[in-house]
Amino acid sequence: MTGIAYEDFLDRDYEPADDELVCTFRVRPAAGLDVDAAAGRIASESSNGTWTELEVPGEVTALSATAFDVDGDEVRIAYPPELFEPGNMAQVLSCIAGNILGMKAVERIRLLDCAWPAEIAAGFPGPQFGTAVREEFFDAGDRPITATVPKPKVGLSTEQHAQVGYEAWVGGVDLLKDDENLTGQSFNPFEERLTASLDRRDAAEDETGEEKSYLVNVTAETRTMLERADAVAAHGGEYVMVDVVTAGWSALQSVRERCEDLGLAIHAHRAMHAAFDRIADHGVSMRCLAQFARLCGVDHIHTGTAGLGKMENEDTVGINEWLYDDLHGLRDVLPVASGGLHPGVVPALLERVGTNVCVQAGGGIHGHPDGTRAGAAALRASIEAAMAGVPLQERAADVPELAAALETWGTDAPR
Repeated sequence: MTGIAYEDFLDRDYEPADDELVCTFRVRPAAGLDVDAAAGRIASESSNGTWTELEVPGEVTALSATAFDVDGDEVRIAYPPELFEPGNMAQVLSCIAGNILGMKAVERIRLLDCAWPAEIAAGFPGPQFGTAVREEFFDAGDRPITATVPKPKVGLSTEQHAQVGYEAWVGGVDLLKDDENLTGQSFNPFEERLTASLDRRDAAEDETGEEKSYLVNVTAETRTMLERADAVAAHGGEYVMVDVVTAGWSALQSVRERCEDLGLAIHAHRAMHAAFDRIADHGVSMRCLAQFARLCGVDHIHTGTAGLGKMENEDTVGINEWLYDDLHGLRDVLPVASGGLHPGVVPALLERVGTNVCVQAGGGIHGHPDGTRAGAAALRASIEAAMAGVPLQERAADVPELAAALETWGTDAPR
């Protein structure tokens, strides 16, 4: 038997094994503790320690997490793979982002990043399509695909919602998208909205000769989500949308499994993410939330606008790069730029985030003075101008819808 205490969970000289999950935390210790003392407590609480010294068998101590590489207020902690049930994201997060966020030993603690070993990543499916949706579902070539949410995002009737989608599709948008709080309300029931919108999609495809699709929000109790996914496939849809944070990672994993059978892609809305990542020195970073989503199998996820929209953002570019990078053979993820975008900011956006993205505009389409179809045409024209390296004002001379958009919103980001 061996006695273990907090200090036994800290080893500044530790070299993690290749199969260990290594997490980086930013830590502000509570009064009276230094970073070393807090780091030992974090590693203890997130693995097999407790508040008092224990006598435990040696084989148990081999499963302890180890805090190491203490650098200022940042600490890395290595977790042996045996601590995790394969493919169980909820259990993984209960370990690395569970009780430790509420410990009295830390005034603030933030999970900044994770380095996922192959053994743990192998327990998760990853995306079914990822960025390949651009080729699988659309004929967009190298340009970003585009999406829009009808505005107002709740309150429209089914007929109104579907008609807004039709106008946007015909104007040049690729994807109609529900917003996070539209699911199956009485004013716009789920299945009625699904069938009406897909009917209008078909009409828009016939009119434009382009492939169109619909990101319908299936978020609900898990069994209902699975039933809704079945309905999407039965009616000829290509996508489901899930509010991944509010629905939960386990529910997302169930939807991912069903979507594998149905051949559906998953669009991830990140509503509630700011409860975890808005405070810069506490919680869980958006970078990590995006990692969890990729492992669980989403194909798109919102990652911000690199400072050009209405929402607070973390490192959008860095998050996007992680979503593209190799992760032990799992597919990549298509980032979605959304929140306060309009045609005037598109060139700056694409300069910052590249073109392998989905550009989503809501008010920046539907608030156009000439209506939704004109707003969609303006967004499409702004993207085509940016792709061709043509100044927006020059392009606007030939596209009156873009000229009106620039007169309305200019080229500055909204506040």
